[in-house]
Amino acid sequence: MTEHHKVVIVGSGPAGLTAAVYAGRALLEPVVIEGIEAGGQLMLTTDVENYPGFPDGVMGPDLMTKFREQAERFGAQMVTADADRVDLSASPFGVWVGDTEYRADAVVLSTGASARMLGLDSERRLLAKGVSTCATCDGFFFRGKPIGVVGGGDTALEEAIFLTKFATNVTLLHRRDELRASKIMQDRAFGNDKIDVRWNAVVEEVLGAERVEGVTLRDTVTGKSSDLELDGLFIAIGHTPNTQLFKGQVDLDENGYVITQPDSTRTSVDGVFAAGDVQDHTFRQAVTAAGSGCMAAMEAERWLAARAHG
Repeated sequence: MTEHHKVVIVGSGPAGLTAAVYAGRALLEPVVIEGIEAGGQLMLTTDVENYPGFPDGVMGPDLMTKFREQAERFGAQMVTADADRVDLSASPFGVWVGDTEYRADAVVLSTGASARMLGLDSERRLLAKGVSTCATCDGFFFRGKPIGVVGGGDTALEEAIFLTKFATNVTLLHRRDELRASKIMQDRAFGNDKIDVRWNAVVEEVLGAERVEGVTLRDTVTGKSSDLELDGLFIAIGHTPNTQLFKGQVDLDENGYVITQPDSTRTSVDGVFAAGDVQDHTFRQAVTAAGSGCMAAMEAERWLAARAHG
């Protein structure tokens, strides 16, 4: 079965659903391929206190439900399934979901990025219960508490330094005996008396029944294991953009993020736009993703209008 639409949006986090709101208000009747795990990373977040308009905070899943309801109010059609493949060679573009082929005059890519995790069952179980992948999002909840940060790059050190605003102390957990971070970031971290480093340390287990209470660390040199009491554990070992579907179809940077033109959501393909964490490896916030979703819908609407009148 083949369907033709003016706009298809691939992805349903803050960027995709905001694009759907704006596209719907522009009477473009967008289709959102929202995926099996709809809603993006906010579905894994409990309290969101930094999204404007919610002075008392809001639960991540509740916020995404409101996004979705608002998009549907303006005529967005939701497809709760993953896109299997895409054809971005020329408009009308193709997006396949099972046996259905969606053809779109314009496409918005908003599939986000996934935080790299350690792969521990206990880590997954305690996610949003003391385990976090975003210091800016969750640091506030750990005031006066000891925190651990896993990683050794610039991002890990930035997170550690930021978290010293709230924590009693921050322990950087690194599997090697030297950091990959830039010298300036290392100097800032080592000069902060709230930051300690545990070298050659691998997290074997996150401890705690209902909340994080500590970690079990294995020394990669001696092989010995020991426990470290913590109230929070931040995983800062990078993100992977969800761009596997788009390889070879739009330009990606060396880390796999979709490249967009300066001050725009336009990609290397005319009529294909990208918004949110799939193209933003700097800010990675719900509010910035929503903003770029607005931009993508407005640019798509203008692009479609220009074609119609061309």
